[in-house]
Amino acid sequence: MANLTDSAGNPGHRAWLREWVESAPFRYTVLVIIFINAIVLGLETEASVIAEVGDMLHLIDKIILWIFVVELILRMYAHGPRFFLDPWGVFDFIIVAIALFPASEEFSVLRALRILRALRLISGVPRMRRVVEALLRAVPGIGSVAALLLLVFYVFSVIATKLFGTAFPQWFGTIGESMYSLFQIMTLESWSMGIVRPVMEEYPEAWAFFVPFIIISSFTVLNLFIAIIVDSMQTLHADEEERTVERIETIVDEDTQLVSDEIARLRAEIRDLRSELNGRKS
Repeated sequence: MANLTDSAGNPGHRAWLREWVESAPFRYTVLVIIFINAIVLGLETEASVIAEVGDMLHLIDKIILWIFVVELILRMYAHGPRFFLDPWGVFDFIIVAIALFPASEEFSVLRALRILRALRLISGVPRMRRVVEALLRAVPGIGSVAALLLLVFYVFSVIATKLFGTAFPQWFGTIGESMYSLFQIMTLESWSMGIVRPVMEEYPEAWAFFVPFIIISSFTVLNLFIAIIVDSMQTLHADEEERTVERIETIVDEDTQLVSDEIARLRAEIRDLRSELNGRKS
């Protein structure tokens, strides 16, 4: 539900409707309905609740769905074709469209995806939108770090397969098994007692392999992901501040020009009045 502006303007009822659907009361009402819908969809997973008030929950869910449809139609009509130029508008459209699929066995997966309607909270809360936008802007940098991490995994997997594959084929028998075992070690999930210590009983010097891997993968490369995301959020925040300053400067310049024009007109009127008075005196 991101704000959409139409620079060309659209007089009449469509302009009024656009202003209304973008107003704070309307947006907050939709957010409350989305929150209620998320709770209803969660309650529908409880068999005991379904047995008692299942029919009422299904009715509420249908009513909320049609409220979403009406809200989407109003926004599409208010903004016209420009509605589909906004990524968040397209996101809302897809989420609601998925919920409209018939509740048959063929579409059982789509029925389960009804909970995606709760994700509309992202498009309705500006702070959540900024986080998602920052994550999307960080994708190129994250891709580079992911490629680096994959390279590190591959190198260490080849070494682990050659060193430990014979004695521990269940963990390091192939490159794929080695990569999976190293992934478990990277997450620090039972890495010591589950994998490393049994290996060290056979190879006491194995710590010289696993400790550098943990330092490189867990403490260095993964922190790069966090650094890239934080940098992206800071850049996005700086861009928003810059755009805000530009808008304020534009408004100030426009107001200054209007004041200057008014002063010029007043001076012209005063000159005309003086000329008229001087003419009467003479």
